[in-house]
Amino acid sequence: MTAPMIHHSLCRDDLLQLVAAISLVDASAASPAAKALENGNIDDLLDSPEALEAVLGRGGPPAAVPLTLLWYVPIRASLLQRDISDIDIADYTATLPVFFCSSKSGRRIARGERSLTAWANAIEAMPPASVGRAERAAECGSLALWWAGCFPEAIVKKGGRGMIRAYLSFASNALEIAGSYVERLTPDTTRFYQRVSMYIKELCSTLEEVRRNYLTKDANTSEGRINRFLDRLAHEGDSWEKAA
Repeated sequence: MTAPMIHHSLCRDDLLQLVAAISLVDASAASPAAKALENGNIDDLLDSPEALEAVLGRGGPPAAVPLTLLWYVPIRASLLQRDISDIDIADYTATLPVFFCSSKSGRRIARGERSLTAWANAIEAMPPASVGRAERAAECGSLALWWAGCFPEAIVKKGGRGMIRAYLSFASNALEIAGSYVERLTPDTTRFYQRVSMYIKELCSTLEEVRRNYLTKDANTSEGRINRFLDRLAHEGDSWEKAA
């Protein structure tokens, strides 16, 4: 079952690499970042503006930090801007590209059939109200969200812009199904997938926003990095105007 896997698996070495990346971008922020790590204030470190700037590289190449942090830090920041503060939801959203792009099992699943009909049939093939159906629904819903957020061009080319809405509707319904079964089977983790399904459009927008740093055709070109940097400056300018 596709579930949050990044936040709880971060090790000290991962976070030390983030502190080192922060020090390269802003030497004055290195000491507060190291202090936050030493005091165990991990989320203060991960959620800091300095961490975001370091990971995004201020228009340069991405920071030399683990892939998990390259996705988690900007996704977490983007969701906070959308008033979604649930760490598990940020973790889950960042887990999707890390799992489906980098792990052997994730790549195998991602290369499989990706039609909504095939996914719906795969869910229906599992016994009703079973662990298997919950896992299959979570997997298929996560796949649909990942495709819609990270590779929207492929979906639009296949069926038009309306197909994005179809993928998100399917993802929301599948994750709600997964949540209802998980609630019956494991009460201590109830409603997680149902919470995810509530924010499906925001999560898709966040994935589409963040993937521009890594997955678009100009992601690693000088022009692409400059354009992203200028976009961030414009966004920061808009934020200051609204605050004023």
